Amino acid sequence: MTSVPHDQELTVRPLAGPEELGLFCRLAYVLDHELEDDVATGRRRPEWMWVALRGERLLGRLSWWTPRAGEPPCALDFFDLDDTLAEPERGEIGLHLLETASAAVLPAGAPRPEYGRFIPAHWRDDAAARDVVEARMRVLERTGARLLVERLRLEWRPGTPLPEPTGRLTFRGADDQEELLALMTLVLEGTLDAHSRADLASGLSPREAAEFQFEEEFAALTSPREWWRIAELPDGGGPVGFVLPARNNYHHIIAYIGVVPAHRGHGYIDDILAEGTRVLAARDVPRIRAATDLGNVPMAKAFERAGYVNFERSVNMTWS
Repeated sequence: MTSVPHDQELTVRPLAGPEELGLFCRLAYVLDHELEDDVATGRRRPEWMWVALRGERLLGRLSWWTPRAGEPPCALDFFDLDDTLAEPERGEIGLHLLETASAAVLPAGAPRPEYGRFIPAHWRDDAAARDVVEARMRVLERTGARLLVERLRLEWRPGTPLPEPTGRLTFRGADDQEELLALMTLVLEGTLDAHSRADLASGLSPREAAEFQFEEEFAALTSPREWWRIAELPDGGGPVGFVLPARNNYHHIIAYIGVVPAHRGHGYIDDILAEGTRVLAARDVPRIRAATDLGNVPMAKAFERAGYVNFERSVNMTWS
C-alpha cells in the first residue's frame, strides 16, 4: 500500500451536479452502471453523493439512495476508499468523509439510514476482497454502527429447469391486502430474518411490523399485483403461505415468500417458490433475483433446490 503526499489539502464535498459522475466513478463498485439513471430519476441526488479529493486524486466516495424520488435517504449503499492507501490513512480519510457528509445530509438526531454493500460470494477466502469489506466495516464501527446481517444474493437464470406443479397446493391471486397483511403477520412468528427480528425487537407488534414492511418495500412496486400468489391446500384447508413475484427499479425479484407456522415442516416452501419463479419466468425475464439471510439455512436450501445460484453476498450494518 502507498501513502498520499500531504502537500495538498484534503477536500471533502458533494458533487456539483450530474456532470461530475465521471469524477465519482474514478473508484469502482458493482452498482456504478445504475448511477446515471438513479440521478435522472431522483433516486440519488448530487448533494447526497460525496467525494474526498486530494488535488485531482479521488481517495473516497459515498452516496445515499432512496427507492422513490422526493423521499429522504433510505440507505447508504456506496462507500468506497482508495485501497492503495496504507492504514491508518485510509481509515482516517474514510471516517472524515463519512462524518462530514453525514453531518451535512442527515437531519440532526434522526436515525442514520442502514449501510449495505454487495460483496463477493467467497469474500472471506480472498485476501484482497476481505480487506475491502473489513476496511469499510471498521470505519463504520468507529461511528457506532454494528453488523446486522450478512445475506446471500441469489439468481435464477433462463434455461434453469422449472419444476412442474406437484398438485399439493393450489394458487390464487393475493388481491385482498388485508388477507395478505394477516398472512405476513403470521409468518413473523419464529422468523429467521434479521430485519424482521430487529423490527420486532424495536417494540413493533407483529401486525405493525408487517404493515411497516408492506408500506416500505411492497406498496410502491410498479409491477402488477396480479403476479402475487397465495398458496392454499386443495381440500379447503386454508392458506399455507404466499409469494410476491415482482419487479423493482432494477430487476425481477422474489420480493417476499413465507409459510405460516401451522404448515411449516412439510416442504411447501418448494412449491411456493416454484410458483413464484414460474410467474416471472413466463414473462421471459433475463434473470430473477432474490436474497436471504446467511443464517436462514432452510430458505437458502430451498433457493438452491429451485436452481437459484448464489452469485454474491451483502453485508448490512445499522446504527440502531
